[in-house]
Amino acid sequence: RAWNLLQIRVSLSDTPSGQLDKFIESYLLPDTRFRRQVRRAIHIISSFLKERCFQDASHPVRVSKVVKGGSSGKGTTLRGRSDADLVVFLSNLTSFQDQLENRAEFIWEIKKQLEACREEEVFDVQFEVRGLRWAKPRALSFVLRSPQLQEGVEFDVLPAFDVLGELSRVMIPPEHNCTSGEGPDPQIYINLIQECQDLEREGEFSTCFTELQRDFLKQRPTKVKSLIRLVKHWYQLVCSFHLGKSPRQGFCLLEAGVLLCQEGLRPPRHSPSASPVPGSLFLSRPVILDPADPTGNVAGEDPSRWQRLAEEASIWLSYPCFTKWDGSPVGSWNAGGPPGRGSFSRQAPMMM
Repeated sequence: RAWNLLQIRVSLSDTPSGQLDKFIESYLLPDTRFRRQVRRAIHIISSFLKERCFQDASHPVRVSKVVKGGSSGKGTTLRGRSDADLVVFLSNLTSFQDQLENRAEFIWEIKKQLEACREEEVFDVQFEVRGLRWAKPRALSFVLRSPQLQEGVEFDVLPAFDVLGELSRVMIPPEHNCTSGEGPDPQIYINLIQECQDLEREGEFSTCFTELQRDFLKQRPTKVKSLIRLVKHWYQLVCSFHLGKSPRQGFCLLEAGVLLCQEGLRPPRHSPSASPVPGSLFLSRPVILDPADPTGNVAGEDPSRWQRLAEEASIWLSYPCFTKWDGSPVGSWNAGGPPGRGSFSRQAPMMM
């Protein structure tokens, strides 16, 4: 059932706090059938790219794996139209600079194979490969769409240096990592920080750590993912009517919400605390580090936007979704812990 933005805005602002779970189920969760169709399509596309990309190339670069990132990979997509990433990891690169210097060539090859895949394979959804406007593009995109279900997802396809690979992981005690007992070799981050400083490209290579970014959210309890969907939807409403679009600020809100659900606001253990964080990140406030890339401040765009966002959030605190039946503010809920860890000691607010 299609709902325009204004209808859903009115519905959310009028929804009692006790009915937010029902609101999420009714308006925000994507169609189960469409999710299955997207999974099948991405499996076909990923296998095709691994088999066909660069097979006739003289250089040794090949596709080592294809990973779904963004909201689709993390399990936090919204109904209707969502964005996601498809990261094509490349083997036999020797540095982050290799990825930067050869990105355009990689993208053109991937585009050629995506178009071949669309022609040769059979899909349950419409598959449209977008054109490239520049000779040296940074990314390309394609859309998977189901007109019958009124659902669609747009994927940005991003080539990335496979810096983690299969052999670069070292064992880290499970208590140091909230999702698994593994983490990257600390030397990877030392090299990353050095290259980013040399190239003056802090945050440029976050796609290389897509698997870690995905895992940062993927194993969270359903309640946390519901919170993320609700914050995401709320943020889209606020931006549409008041602030304009800022995807990086939206990402910060989601990351901050997950961190609030952890036992304190400690840095994710994906990035070794021993590695120095580039001082240039602290030239502007606020500072919110990418959970997998210590060189990227995903909050450092326009500090004034955060003040405007806070003002809008304070208005919403008086709406029914933030109050109990007697008009008093809602409390907090126990977010629960990841598998095998029990409940978190810190509680998280239902929204921001």
